[in-house]
Parts: sequence; structure tokens; C-alpha cells
Amino acid sequence: MQTKPTRSPPDTGPAQQPISYPTRREFLEPDWRRIPGYKDVSAADWESSVWQRKHTVKNLRELKATLGSLLPDDLAESIDRDQKERATMSLLLPPQMLNTMNLEDLWRDPVRRYMLPAFDDRRTDWPNHPKASRDSLHEAEMWVVEGLTHRYPTKVLAEMLPTCPQYCGHCTRMDLVGNDVPQVQKHKFSVGPKERYEKMLEYLRATPTVRDVVVSGGDIANLPIQQLEPFVSSLMDIPNIRDIRLASKGLMAIPQHFLQDQVLQGLDRLAKKAIERGVDLALHTHVNHAQQLTPLVGKAARKLLDMGFRDVRNQGVLLRGVNDSAPALLDLCFTLLDHAKILPYYFYMCDMIPNSEHWRLSVSQAQKLQHDIMGYMPGFATPRIVCDVPFVGKRWVHQVAEYDHERGISYWTKNYRTAIEWNDAEALDRKYEYYDPIDTLPESGQAWWREQLKAA
Repeated sequence: MQTKPTRSPPDTGPAQQPISYPTRREFLEPDWRRIPGYKDVSAADWESSVWQRKHTVKNLRELKATLGSLLPDDLAESIDRDQKERATMSLLLPPQMLNTMNLEDLWRDPVRRYMLPAFDDRRTDWPNHPKASRDSLHEAEMWVVEGLTHRYPTKVLAEMLPTCPQYCGHCTRMDLVGNDVPQVQKHKFSVGPKERYEKMLEYLRATPTVRDVVVSGGDIANLPIQQLEPFVSSLMDIPNIRDIRLASKGLMAIPQHFLQDQVLQGLDRLAKKAIERGVDLALHTHVNHAQQLTPLVGKAARKLLDMGFRDVRNQGVLLRGVNDSAPALLDLCFTLLDHAKILPYYFYMCDMIPNSEHWRLSVSQAQKLQHDIMGYMPGFATPRIVCDVPFVGKRWVHQVAEYDHERGISYWTKNYRTAIEWNDAEALDRKYEYYDPIDTLPESGQAWWREQLKAA
């Protein structure tokens, strides 16, 4: 009788897997008392949303006072110069997020690199792509009423407010969100919130082809529950609305907000109404590195799931020096899924906003990352890496129609019209361009771009 060959256990032979599971990351709340400014803060204060907002770092002076000697002088000087010369977002950093940084090596810390950008992080050869723009996705051009972007056939984006509990350096809505900085005078809503919200609802009532609403901003964690709840409840009263996604990086950055009794009660009422109406209600958050996930984030996510939210999903952004390797992405995805009960969903390529070249990856780099993470996670939890192509929308990175690797220009097609193309007969026949960071190109491609700049 023939015996079956035996197999060695995984990861024990000479040819082990390229990436190991399980990861060895501890899932814990870092001790905030190691930070000079928080050394006397009690657990009750730390878990208070009011305390977190009151002590959010808003400028370099407050950062120095909080971190003390943990902030290297040269890094402080570089952050200061960046705010004056390069940054498109002002500083705003809750204690919760600051506490997830590696304070022993802030220069190389991945969270610091995108939440506290330094001038020395940015490229000096190609700091800004010639095709970069403030509203790189042209969302405002697609407003059907102020703050309501209709880009996809059945989906809209409702920008409820222009503020967040934290400001990310790579923010794609840097033209609208946050405070003015020397490089960017922000656009302002011209209509008050109450009137804007009602106009949004009126449009949706009159547009039965829309079934899916992303409620965003800014960040809904900055919208009082007394305003968020009636708006979302009104969405559920519109028969054609079947999917509602609340967007909040704040779930990770200030989970204390989502653990307040009043907020939980309002969200619970919405979850129950969604179930009654057959509407799928989910929350989308934005985590870019595994070390940002702590038990407080997991606690907030589980509260939402227990009350009936269909999902809590993560939409991260690919950023050089933050998560641009397969091990870093899988570490984040496993931590999301195993510990925080958050579903890995998308990783977007960083958009072509000004001064973002040091963060952005090329399409070919993103394609390799998608290849390298496949097979390690269950299919439902394997994130898609997408390129948000101007005038097109989300495209899986392998959907590129043509790709000029030398000049870093990819060409994309689409199968629907946006709100600015409803009467454009040729919209579906065009190819739309996206541009790789120039420093990732061969010298011949970089030379071509230098010539374009000279001729401009």
C-alpha cells in the first residue's frame, strides 16, 4: 500500500514563506505617561473625548510643550520650515494619535511621517508634480449642490463640513478642509450647513438613480450627533437610498468620541432604523499603519458592530515611508482584522495634490504591492489597491489601459459619466491620464519632464 508523502509544517523548512503569519505585534494602548506633557494624565481623562479635544496639538509650540526632549531640535526646525514653505495642511494631532508614534525615533516613525510632515522629508529634485492640483479629483466641479459630489452613476459623496479632529499631511481635500496655511488659502462653503444639508436631501429625493451615499467631510467625528443623526435618518427615509457609509478617520484618531454615551445612543438609533428600513449602514475609517491600532479603537469598532452596523471598513492610503511594503500592509491588515475587527477594504494611491511627491508611489509599484499581498488573507479581507483617476474615479491598479513607463503616464478608461459629462457623447471614448512621481522614472523620462517644464 502506497503511503502519502509527509509535509513539513509551514515556515519550518529551508524555503519558508516570504511573509510570516501571525505577526508578533502587541495589541495594547501605549503608555501615554511616557510623554512629558501627559505624565500626570489619569486613565479617566485619557478616555475622555473632551480631554482629548482640549489637548489636541494645534501648532509647533504646543508640540514642543507636549513632547519636551522627545522632539529632536532638528526635527522641530524642519516641521516649522515645512509649515511655512510646503505644508498644505496645518498641524492638528489628538493625543491618542500622538501616543501611537515611536517617540524613540521620530524622524523615521511612519505615523509622524504623514501626520507631522517635515521639510527634510520632502524631495528637493521633484517636490511637486507639474500636473498636481488643489482639487486633484475635481470633486467640487462635480457638485450638483454645494458639497454633494455626483461622480458615479449610483453613488454620491456628501461633504458635510470642512474640519476634522486631525489633519493628515496628504489630505486629498486640502483645498477645502482645515485652516489656511501660507501655501493654501482654503475655499469656503458659501451656504450655511442647514441649507446645504436640505439641498442635498432635495437632490437625492429627486434623483432615484442614486442608491449609495458616503457621508464625509472633513470628518463626521467633528459633526455633533444632534446634526449627524437627523441627516442620516432623513437619508433612510428616501426609498432609493440603500447604502450609507459614514466616513471618519476619527474612529482611529480619537476613538473616545465614539465611546461617548450620547454619540453611541444616536448611532444606535440609526443602526436600528437602518435594519428596519433594509438599509446597509457602515462606517469607513482611515488607518495607514498597524501601530495606530489600539484596544480603544477596537472597542469603538465593536460597539458599532454590536449595535447593527453592517461593517467597519478601512480605506488607507499608500504612502512611501509609511506602508509601502507588503509586510507593512499585511501587518496592518492582520491587525485590523484580528484585533480591531475592522475589514481591510481599499488602499488608495496618494492623490496628485501639491508637494506630495515624496509620499506617492508609481502605478507599477502599486501593482507589485497588490501582487505581493495576494494569497495571505481571506478573499473578503484582501484589500484592493486602487488609483483614483481624475475625471474617472476608482480603478484597480491592474485596470490600466495603456502605460508609458518611461514618462510615467498611465491611461485609463471608464464606463459611466460624471455629473459634468451627462451631455458629453465622447466621455466614454476618451483615455484619461494619471502621472507617476517623476523621481521614480528612468533618467530619460525625467529629462522629458524637465523639457516640458522649460517649454511651459
